[in-house]
Amino acid sequence: MRILVVEDERKIAEAINKGLQAEGYQVTTAPSGEEGYFCLTTGEYDLMLLDLMLPGRDGIEILRTIRSKGITTPILLLTGRDTVEDRVLGLDSGADDYLVKPFAFPELLARIRLLLRRGHIEPQHLLKLDDLEVNLLSHRATRADKVLDLSAKEFELLAYLLRHRGHIVSREMLAQDVWQIRERSTPLDNVIDVSIARLRRKMDGPFEKKLIRTMRGVGFYLGESFHD
Repeated sequence: MRILVVEDERKIAEAINKGLQAEGYQVTTAPSGEEGYFCLTTGEYDLMLLDLMLPGRDGIEILRTIRSKGITTPILLLTGRDTVEDRVLGLDSGADDYLVKPFAFPELLARIRLLLRRGHIEPQHLLKLDDLEVNLLSHRATRADKVLDLSAKEFELLAYLLRHRGHIVSREMLAQDVWQIRERSTPLDNVIDVSIARLRRKMDGPFEKKLIRTMRGVGFYLGESFHD
């Protein structure tokens, strides 16, 4: 199992690195959010430990960027902030778990084992459904081995739908997570609908099996079949 540790305090990073390696994990450390993001998007990791208080872009900003790109690698936040508001912010921004410093190393190991048990069968940079495949590293989407000619926003939209495959995705979710706009509006809804229509035309149009469904008044669904 490969773990990426993003921590700017050298002594803490070294202690975590040493402890995890002693448990048999392969560990890569990064001292900044930018370097951690680069490592995550250019390599394959089973888990990311992300400190919140980082130089430059802080952990929340890095976390939101990671999730907005459709990267589903489990992320455990490490921070000295222990208020309810801080925990909620971290989890709402896309973290899978939250551990407050100082922490006991056995608890860190337990949290890591829990997240890894939830792990994904497919590699973290690949999202698949039926004959549809999205490679987050190469920014390439294919269906039945045919490359889909998608714009950057269409690719981001498809990756988001794939991360939520089998579940209804509302316009509110797309507004906040894909368009990064908190307040929905009729013009934005129109933009979302047009983007979905274009994506559907490119992804479903040439194929007999249709994967995207519009749930009237609710949102959108990506999957092979829908069950109430």
